[in-house]
Amino acid sequence: MSAEYSPDTERDAILAALRPVVDGIVATFGPLCEVVLHDYRQPEKSVVAVAGSVTGRSVGGAMSEIGMRILARGDEADDDLNYVTRTGTGQLLKSSTMVLRDSAGAVFGALCVNVDITAVHEAQAVLGALAGPSPASAEPPVTAFGNDIDSVVDAILDAHRLGQTQSWAGLGRTERLELFRSLDEHGVFAVRRAIEQVAARLGVSRASAYSYLSQARAATDPTTTGEHA
Repeated sequence: MSAEYSPDTERDAILAALRPVVDGIVATFGPLCEVVLHDYRQPEKSVVAVAGSVTGRSVGGAMSEIGMRILARGDEADDDLNYVTRTGTGQLLKSSTMVLRDSAGAVFGALCVNVDITAVHEAQAVLGALAGPSPASAEPPVTAFGNDIDSVVDAILDAHRLGQTQSWAGLGRTERLELFRSLDEHGVFAVRRAIEQVAARLGVSRASAYSYLSQARAATDPTTTGEHA
């Protein structure tokens, strides 16, 4: 192996090789398709190449909450293929997220494909109505996309607060720890400054937010609860 080799050199080469692939996929599938290439070494501006405009992102934009979940899983992350999600503006997307690994198996990025199937879904609904009633299907989850990482974190916080009728002050300790555990599982705290943003939104001090996060992680870590595999 060359003495000049480094993991970052290899990762840069992989990203460079995939840039023309991004344009090629969109050229093949047309304007309803978007392909986004992410470099997770810089989460706040992870988009290094994009073609198509389904989610309106651009180079230098932030990762979505899907990327945050991959960051939270680290090298244990898997590809997530052919799933359906919905944007905040109501577009229905069929998507695939393929993680990028270096030769050591470390996850450092992702290649994401989003296809806007809103019109197809609407046509399917019309045809279904003509054909007769069919079993109701579950609504796809809403995914936060945005060029600004702060707006993505805010959207995730808003989604977590929708199911809660109480204020932060009205939540019990178990509910508070569950909120921080869920946010952590979504990869929110893998982003710099996210802990300060969460603390500000909840109206607590940064020290309190760090304390709740530490307690939430300890509660889910088998090595700290006496559980064994």
